[in-house]
Amino acid sequence: MTHPAIAITPNVSEFFQEVLTDAIRVRQVEATDEAASYLVSLLCEYAHPDEAAGSTFGTPLTFQLRDAMAANGAERFRRLRSLGDHVLYALGFFGDHIEVKGIDRSYVVTVGQSAYQHAAGMLRLKARMTEQGPNVLSELAIKFDRFADVLRDVAEGTLAVGARDQRSVLKLYERWLKTGSARLAEELGAHGIIPNRGSGGLN
Repeated sequence: MTHPAIAITPNVSEFFQEVLTDAIRVRQVEATDEAASYLVSLLCEYAHPDEAAGSTFGTPLTFQLRDAMAANGAERFRRLRSLGDHVLYALGFFGDHIEVKGIDRSYVVTVGQSAYQHAAGMLRLKARMTEQGPNVLSELAIKFDRFADVLRDVAEGTLAVGARDQRSVLKLYERWLKTGSARLAEELGAHGIIPNRGSGGLN
């Protein structure tokens, strides 16, 4: 998979914080500060993704969930949270590739939710005798599909910001063809291009 271009900024965290906050506002998603911070950290981690990010679907997700559940203790928690992270990121940034491959989105969402739910359950079990703070993983599980849409907007935002030459603008247009995103159409307009599906090309 080709990763969307990430704009180079002096502070990647601040950049993602701004783009994510805007996406949450536009999508009208009720998100706690803790969930927003978690997503910013996730985006920063994947700003220079390794092969694991693009190979999330190399093994059937149900097998990955099964293997994670079969692990014990801290390793089980790590693998569950990691699976939830990978699926959430992949669904947000590579959703169009997933659809092209014929993978059912609802199936992907269910696996991601389950991974976060089981990880959240482990946290609740550990904290049952103490005062429990916000369970971010539980919130991510409950709002998984909506947060995936938020990350999709973030992906489009980073791609738009990174459009500086003809090649990157072309990539912007190619993603617009796949998604029909109003945000990408607006950015293309800022480059003097009016996307038109009917004409089969650019205006």
